[in-house]
Amino acid sequence: MIRINILLILILIACALSVVTSQHKARKLFVELEREQEQAGRLAVEWGQLQLEQSTWAMHARIEKIATGQLHMQVPDASRVQVVSLMNTADSGNSANSMEALEP
Repeated sequence: MIRINILLILILIACALSVVTSQHKARKLFVELEREQEQAGRLAVEWGQLQLEQSTWAMHARIEKIATGQLHMQVPDASRVQVVSLMNTADSGNSANSMEALEP
């Protein structure tokens, strides 16, 4: 009877230690999860800021200002502007003829 009691006490101690160990691991994982969620939030804010910055850098007025100021580009005269329409798939065989028609 004493052997059975000792065996049951040892099993009880092993179970108690495993419960404590699993709770400790669960708490560590939860803390790590919260840390990762905070980092994800910071990265989402940074992503939004980068998208805003990209849209600012790509604004039409800014690009036009750089093109005229630094690159000395100008808008062509209306007489020099040609509108080219997209070719139909049926006209793809005549692409060489249509390209010749576009040349000045």
